[in-house]
Amino acid sequence: MRDDSFEAAFDELFPRAVRLASRLLGDRAAAEDVAAEALARAYARWSKIGSLPYRDGWVLKVATNLSIDRLRRRPPEVWPEMAGDFEDGVELRIALNAALLTLAPRQRQAVALRYLGGLSDQEVAQALGISLGSVKTHIHRGLKGLRGRLGAGLEEVTSIAVDRIPLA
Repeated sequence: MRDDSFEAAFDELFPRAVRLASRLLGDRAAAEDVAAEALARAYARWSKIGSLPYRDGWVLKVATNLSIDRLRRRPPEVWPEMAGDFEDGVELRIALNAALLTLAPRQRQAVALRYLGGLSDQEVAQALGISLGSVKTHIHRGLKGLRGRLGAGLEEVTSIAVDRIPLA
C-alpha cells in the first residue's frame, strides 16, 4: 500500500534527521544510517504518528536517541596527527560528544533537539511529552552542565561544532 503522506514527510524529514545525526556523530555515512532507521521506525508507526502535531519532533527525537546509542557503542576514535583547523574541529566535536554523554538523558535530549535539531522549545516539549517549563529547565541545566565540563572551550566548540548553542 502506497502512502503519499509518508513520502512527502520523508522528503522533508530525512535531510533534517541526517543533519542532526551528523552533528552528533561527525560522520555523514553513519548519520544517513541513523536517519534511515529513524524514518523506518516512523513508517512502521505512521498510522499513529503521521497526523500528530509533533510528528517532526518524534522523528528527530528517535534520530537523536539512535545517534546517542551509536556514540555509546563505538570505541573511542584515534585520529592520526593532522595539522590545522580540521584537527581542532575534530577534537572539539569529540569533546562536545563526551560532554553531552555526561548529561542526564532528558537534558541531553532537550539540548540536542533544541540546538542540534533546530526545534523550538514548544516542539521539543511536544516531542518529549513534557511541559514547556520542563523543557526550559532541562535546557538550562544541560547548558550549565556543558559549560561546567567544557569551561572556556564551550565558545570554541559552539562556533565549530554546533554553532547554535547559546553562550550566555
